[in-house]
Amino acid sequence: MASRKKVLLKVIILGDSGVGKTSLMNQFVNRKFSNQYKATIGADFLTKELQIDDRLIWDTAGQERFQSLGVAFYRGADCCVLVMDVTSPTSFKSLESWKDEFLIQAGPRDPENFPFVVIGNKIDLENRMIPTRKAQSWCQEKNNIPYFETSAKEGINVEKAFETVARNALAREKEIDQQADFPMPIRIPQQEEQPKKDTCSC
Repeated sequence: MASRKKVLLKVIILGDSGVGKTSLMNQFVNRKFSNQYKATIGADFLTKELQIDDRLIWDTAGQERFQSLGVAFYRGADCCVLVMDVTSPTSFKSLESWKDEFLIQAGPRDPENFPFVVIGNKIDLENRMIPTRKAQSWCQEKNNIPYFETSAKEGINVEKAFETVARNALAREKEIDQQADFPMPIRIPQQEEQPKKDTCSC
C-alpha cells in the first residue's frame, strides 16, 4: 500500500491582542479551551494532522502578538488567517492593517490572489458589535476572502474554518509546484545576420 504524502503547511494567524488567536488554535489542535488569558509574546507553533482529499496535511499554525518578528516569521506562509473579536469594533478595523502588514513582510509572489481567511471569533458572547453582514461585505471587497464566525470557547465552526484554511493553502502549494515545474523560458537574443558582401569572380 502506497504511503500518503504528508504536506507541511505554514499558516500564520494574525489579529489584535485578546481576539482569541491562541484559543482558536488550542480548540482546533487539542479541542480544549481555557478561560485563563496569557498574552502571547512572539510566536506559538502547533501542529495538527488533517486529512484533506485523501492527503495527509500537516497544518502548522503560528500566531504573533507584536509586529516585531518581521520577515523571518512571515516568509514562506501558505495562508494567513486574520482574526477579529465580534464584540470589538477596534479589532475589526485592525484587519486592514494586519492584512497590509502581512503582505509587506511576507512579500508573496501574487499578493492579489494570496489565500487569506477571516475569522470573527467570540460569537458565544451577547454583546456583539460587528454584524455578520458588515464583516462579509469587507471580505467581499478584499477579493472574496472566505469568512467564518466561530466560538473558540464552544468549539463552533473552528474545525470548518481551519479545514478551509488548509484547503486554500494546499491549493496554493499545488499552484507553486506547477510553476516550479515550468519555469519561465530564458530568451537568448539572436545576433543579426550580417549582409553577405557581393563577391566578384572577375
